Amino acid sequence: MEDLFSQIETARAAIAGRTSITPRVGMILGSGLGGLADEIENATVIPYAEIPGFPRSTVHGHRGELAIGQLAGQPVMVLRGRFHFYEGYSMQQVTFPVRVMKALGCETLIVTNAAGGLRADWAVGDLMQIADQIFFPGMAGHHPLVGPNDDRLGLRFPAMVDAFDTELAALAHTVAREQGTTLHAGCYFMLTGPTFESAGELRFCRTFADAVGMSTAPEVVVARHGGMRVLGISLITNIALPDGPPANHIEVLEAGEAAKPKFAALLKGILAGM
Repeated sequence: MEDLFSQIETARAAIAGRTSITPRVGMILGSGLGGLADEIENATVIPYAEIPGFPRSTVHGHRGELAIGQLAGQPVMVLRGRFHFYEGYSMQQVTFPVRVMKALGCETLIVTNAAGGLRADWAVGDLMQIADQIFFPGMAGHHPLVGPNDDRLGLRFPAMVDAFDTELAALAHTVAREQGTTLHAGCYFMLTGPTFESAGELRFCRTFADAVGMSTAPEVVVARHGGMRVLGISLITNIALPDGPPANHIEVLEAGEAAKPKFAALLKGILAGM
């Protein structure tokens, strides 16, 4: 069986053989947000099933393909849909595409998700720049860096205090102000899922964070392990309060659809300003 480094190289070669573009920015588009990839110019689109080592995306709202091309003047590699721990994949499988992005030349990762807002004064459709994260499954031992460390991929003990790049965050807030878009800054709390949170779990999360979801944190860890700069943006698709109505996935996708224009404008503005 190939080691992780060899698996990454096999996937890198398969993708590189189908495009002449060297991507500099990797983007992961979360639930209901994949439409931005339709705006990529001169795009090469590759289904995940055709990439060695890539799992299959099984969640409605996740297209299951990558696109490489130009977006807002930047050479990008965009994942339309991600993989989740709750789908039965290991944390290493969940984060494998980030490894491949780095191997293809991506120096920056822009990671997005749909999340429940934990603040009563926020509204559905607001955006949140992820300023920090709590990787709860990782704290419990479900961590993508568990096992032997390959120094070719990154340091054994990467620091996560500065996981999110401050210059990219400042750029995001500048673009949001110019566009008249609400962009909060807050802490993202990752739970495993796939159930939406109980009232008790929401009370727990609200003590420490501003938004909650089921993805993103392990991708950020692996990006930082590889030395990539990271910007994270959450779309608040529901307000998750202990005494509020229960969340549902259809609501998440509908919120993503409604917020698509301003979300796409923000990301393109950030890319143009990089």
